Amino acid sequence: MSTTLSTLDTSELRARVERFQKAEARIVEQVRRVIVGQNDVIDQVLIALFVDGHCLITGMPGTAKTLLVRTVATTLGLTFKRIQFTPDLMPTDITGTDIIEEDSTTGRRVWTFVEGPIFTNILLADEINRTPPKTQAALLEAMQEKCCTVRGHQYTLPKPFFVLATQNPIELEGTYPLPEAQLDRFLFNVLLDYLPAEQELQVLTMTTGVKTDDAEPITTAEEILSMQELVRMVPVAESVARWRRTS
Repeated sequence: MSTTLSTLDTSELRARVERFQKAEARIVEQVRRVIVGQNDVIDQVLIALFVDGHCLITGMPGTAKTLLVRTVATTLGLTFKRIQFTPDLMPTDITGTDIIEEDSTTGRRVWTFVEGPIFTNILLADEINRTPPKTQAALLEAMQEKCCTVRGHQYTLPKPFFVLATQNPIELEGTYPLPEAQLDRFLFNVLLDYLPAEQELQVLTMTTGVKTDDAEPITTAEEILSMQELVRMVPVAESVARWRRTS
């Protein structure tokens, strides 16, 4: 049940804020067991999650974009699915489709909806700019309205629903520019750069040894929804709401 700021007393609100802070700190701690550096990137991904937005991660191959997303999903304790975007990917490969099934006892044929990978809490759209705009558009309704429509039937997606998409720079061969409508669905476009030499050495040490650290689940879907609700309770001053960037 949704809670408004006016219905919470001070002690309850303070307790919720403290739980939020502790959970966020533990999430970051777990992610950093696997991901070296990229502190700003981790912070921006979590901000996008807490405000119920989506995040686009842009970087050259080999910068651990996919590993970062998978680690975040594991740490959050949410269901996670991955779509590898390719030029021949179809919209129904994302949303799912209706198939005809025959009842062996009655012989009747009925339409049955088979859910696509979009029915999850965290969706990794890997290399999203390697598929044409027609297929990219299958995500538009889902990212904005948290539902998808197949053959005239609308299906609600699980909550929370968070898209983390990765893309390689557009100058690389075999990529398509993201349409403006698609870019508008992302709160952040985070740039993931190569690590400094010392951190690259740390990655080498972590990935060539016998023992590797794995992230552990910290939260649940219900707790993430509670965090998102708490963020929306933060009052915004009118001066901030009216602020407009002039440079």
